[in-house]
Amino acid sequence: MNYLIGLLIILSIILGPSLWVQRTMKKFEMPSDRYPFTGAEFTKQLLKALNLNEVEVESTDLGDHYDPISKTVRLTPDKMDSKSLTAVVVAAHEVGHAHQHSTRYMPFRVRTLLVKVMAPAQRFGAFILMAAPLVTLITRAPGPGFIMLIGGFLTLGMSTVIHLVTLPTEWNASFSRALPILEKGEILKEGDDVHARQILTAAALTYVAGSLISLINIARWWTILRRGAI
Repeated sequence: MNYLIGLLIILSIILGPSLWVQRTMKKFEMPSDRYPFTGAEFTKQLLKALNLNEVEVESTDLGDHYDPISKTVRLTPDKMDSKSLTAVVVAAHEVGHAHQHSTRYMPFRVRTLLVKVMAPAQRFGAFILMAAPLVTLITRAPGPGFIMLIGGFLTLGMSTVIHLVTLPTEWNASFSRALPILEKGEILKEGDDVHARQILTAAALTYVAGSLISLINIARWWTILRRGAI
């Protein structure tokens, strides 16, 4: 019974943030015509107001983000073409990252470097996890396989650690940059301020929530490899 309760608590910690982020974003997608401009149009307005004329705006299916390499704000189609509160607020959050980049905000620069390192490291970690059982089988000794297994878990877990470490960067984009823009420009309609803060919180937690899901993948690999070792 205690084991079941513990499992439920762990799953709540891992899945809870992701579910809350999704629910919050979805909740304020309607009405889809609440504002007079789409997410894409509002993004371009903000970039122009901040003199970030070199930053482009594109549609993507890979999640809302700012790409510092190509200097591009990318929004998913549901934000790009929508006039909802969610679309407007998320656009402001991503422009907040572009503004961080332009002002050489140090935590953003550190985060960009860490993300560059993380992508190949995660691929290497996945390779290590898949190779661990084979190495153990060939060498007929648990030592090399165990070392590779630990290395794989540590590498895959980097995603969660990095996003937790860089959470202040997301928080800054939401509440030190996006929110002042929305409030000072009197962009938000009456009563939307509280909801906008919820969306900005969700935007700041998006990557952390997503990376926590990777812990489930690590647990799944651990279970598979343990069964293979028995």
